[in-house]
Amino acid sequence: MKAALAPLAAQADHVSLTAQTRIIAAALAILFMLLILDLIRRDRLQERYSVIWFVAGLAMLAGAAFPGLLGLVADLMGVRDTNVALFSIVLLLLLGLALNFSVIMSRQAAQITRLAQERALERAREQEAREALEKQLDGE
Repeated sequence: MKAALAPLAAQADHVSLTAQTRIIAAALAILFMLLILDLIRRDRLQERYSVIWFVAGLAMLAGAAFPGLLGLVADLMGVRDTNVALFSIVLLLLLGLALNFSVIMSRQAAQITRLAQERALERAREQEAREALEKQLDGE
């Protein structure tokens, strides 16, 4: 049994994509980048966040054009299986994105709190000014 699985294990280290799979992957990567550009054009995505997604699209395109690149990355990571390398890279990128967006949300929450406090102070000043004006008018 072990002898029969040995050739399959040796093939698992080698990334082989058919021409059709590579074309589909490249087309999906290009469509993804066009989607990013369209979201920017319609002001649904800010330019500063689009860079991350556009680089992800370029990485997908590079993976489709050069399937052996993933094997090289796996070797650099010291991982035997290219699937594990790909999963690890995607997981790290997603964790990085989640952390980045958490920092942004925290900053925006602090700004919202500050703006709400400033607006409350403005309303209180307006109310005081209105009451003072009413007292002046009543006094005359």
